[in-house]
Amino acid sequence: MREEATAGPKKGWQRWVTLVARLVLGLTLMIAGALKITSIDAAINSVRAYKLLPFEITWLVGTALPIVEIVIGLMLVTGTFTRIAAVLGSALMLAFIIGIISVWVRGISIDCGCFAPGGAVDPSQTQYPLEVARDVGLLLLGVWTIWRPTSVFALDAWLFAAAEPTTVDDQENLR
Repeated sequence: MREEATAGPKKGWQRWVTLVARLVLGLTLMIAGALKITSIDAAINSVRAYKLLPFEITWLVGTALPIVEIVIGLMLVTGTFTRIAAVLGSALMLAFIIGIISVWVRGISIDCGCFAPGGAVDPSQTQYPLEVARDVGLLLLGVWTIWRPTSVFALDAWLFAAAEPTTVDDQENLR
């Protein structure tokens, strides 16, 4: 009989919470990236609408962002290098929150371009509080995953299984 030493009944639920956290954040990033990668020009224009970066850099950011989102999303969904992916995903969410609050404070009316081509919109069409709340929620999922990166159905468990003992039997075999 094998018992898990590090994932007893009290910690077993944390592995499931981490699974949900990395799937929600990962799938959100993958969907956002997939929607942008099919129209790179719109993604570049969305970055330019924030008026935060020099014009020359917006091309690079708008082109790279969808790819970065998809890669980080895939890492989170598969549970590969989970903590690193969670740090990167959380950093993206923090950058998005700062960007949205920045345009909100400066009175710029844009669609965030998170899941659709962004750009100027009528002030009545902005949804900054909702967008910030959504991204804060996703940031919290990322922070949870950084704190508790171990989860079920993660490739990390398979890739790094031999690196450290995870069961009582494994620990007893090392004695």
